Amino acid sequence: MVSKVLIAFIGNPRLNSYEGEPMSYKQRVIKTLRVRNQQQIGVLDKVIHAIASHGGDLGDIKTLSVGTFHSVRDITVICNDDGTLQEIVKALKDVKETHLEAVIDDVMELHRGGKIQVLPRNPVKSIEDLRKVYTPGVASISKLIHADPEQAIEFTGIGRTVALVTNGSRVLGLGNIGPVASMPVMEGKSALFSQFSGMNMVPILCDTLDPKVLIETVCTISKGYAAIQLEDIRAPDCFEIEDELIKRLSMPVMHDDQHGTAVVSLAAAINACRIAGIDFKHVQVGQIGLGAAGSAIARLIMHFTNHQVMGTDVQKIAVERFKELGGDVVSSVQEMMKKADVIVATTGQSGLIKPEWVRKGQIILALSNPYPEISIPDALKAGASFASDGSRVNNLLGYPGILKGAINARATSISREMYIAAAEAIVRHTPERELVPDPLDPTLHERVATSVEEAAYRSGVAVRKDTLEAL
Repeated sequence: MVSKVLIAFIGNPRLNSYEGEPMSYKQRVIKTLRVRNQQQIGVLDKVIHAIASHGGDLGDIKTLSVGTFHSVRDITVICNDDGTLQEIVKALKDVKETHLEAVIDDVMELHRGGKIQVLPRNPVKSIEDLRKVYTPGVASISKLIHADPEQAIEFTGIGRTVALVTNGSRVLGLGNIGPVASMPVMEGKSALFSQFSGMNMVPILCDTLDPKVLIETVCTISKGYAAIQLEDIRAPDCFEIEDELIKRLSMPVMHDDQHGTAVVSLAAAINACRIAGIDFKHVQVGQIGLGAAGSAIARLIMHFTNHQVMGTDVQKIAVERFKELGGDVVSSVQEMMKKADVIVATTGQSGLIKPEWVRKGQIILALSNPYPEISIPDALKAGASFASDGSRVNNLLGYPGILKGAINARATSISREMYIAAAEAIVRHTPERELVPDPLDPTLHERVATSVEEAAYRSGVAVRKDTLEAL
C-alpha cells in the first residue's frame, strides 16, 4: 500500500504566509566580553560558570595575552536579551579574581563600512593596462558583443553575476522594515555566495511594495545578470513576482525563502530518516504552515515522493492555494502528531508541540530559530527516536550551488529536478549520523553545483553541452 506523506505548516517568522500574522521572532544578543583573569588555576572555570549559570551560551574563547600574574581573553557570549547580558556582566564583576575590561559589539564592528566591495579582476598599473581595460581597447569587445550578444557571457562579468532582489517586506523575523534596512542581510547573502560559488552577487534594493513595479524593475535590469535571486519578499506577493519573472525571463529565477529552504529541509528530513533506519519515501510525514517556504517544501516533497502531501495553516488563503497545488488539508497540528511518523516544524512558535503529543519512535525536526517548537531533550524524553533543531539547517547549504549549477548550464529556468538534485547532493555529502553537512565546506557547494548542472541538462532547461562547446 502506498503511504501518504503528511505536511502541516503554521507560519514561521521568516517563512510565514501573509502580512498581518504575528511576528514571534526574537533576536539573540551576541557580545564579546574581554576579561583579565588572575593567573590561577580555576579562575577561567569561575568565569565560564558565571556566564553559563546566568543564561549565556559560550562561543569562541580567544587568549589575547598571558603574563606572569594575569591573562586576557575575549569570550563570545550569546544570550536571549540585554537583560540577560546585564545579569552576566554583574555576575562577572562578582568574581574577585576577574576584571571585566570591555563589552565589545563584534557584530556592529563587522558591519562598519559594509561587508562587500567591488574590486577589479585585473588591476590597472600602467598606461598600457588602461588602454586595454578601457579606451581604446574596449571598443573592440563592445563591437564583438553588438554583433553577437552571446559573447557577453564570455567577455563580461554578466555570466558570473547574480542580482539579489528585495523590497525588504519580510526580512528574517523583523517583518516589513524596508529595502535599506534589509541591506545588511543582502550583503551577508552576497558575501557568502561569492565565497562558496566563486561568482558575484549584487544586492538590488527595490523601494516598492507593488509587485508589478518590482516585476518591471527586474525585467528592465535583467540583461546585466546571469540569474535572479529573490529574497525577503512578503507572501503572497512573492508567489506572483516569482511566477511572472519565470514566465518573462529566460534565465534562472529563484526565491530563496521558498526553494532554498525547501531543498535544505528535504535533505534534512531524508537524513533524519536515514539515521533512524527508515526510508523517507515510505513514511508518513507531518510538517507544521503553508506560507512561502511551506508551500515550496510541500511541492518538493510531493515531487520527490510522488505522494500527496497534507497540510494545515491558520490562513484560509494559504490553505486554498495549497489545495490548488494538489495538497490535502488536515485540521490541526495535534491531529498531525497522531498520524505522522516524521514531524518537521518551521513555525517560529516556541513550545507549539506539546511533549504529550509525541508518539514513541517519531522523528521530530523542530527547525525554528532561535527557539524550536519543542526542545531536543523534551522530544527525546517524550519518546522520539530522533530529534533536532534548526541550528544547522541553513539555506547556505543550498543556494550557492543551486545558482552556480544553473548558471554553468545556462539554464533558462530552474526545474524541480534541479532542486531535487541539490537536496540529494547535500544528502550524499552529509557525514554518517549527522543531519546536514558543514555549510562552510567548499566541497559541498561544488558537488551541489555539479549535480544541479547535470540535472539541468537532463530536464531539458539548459543549453546542451555540445552547443556550449560550439559557442
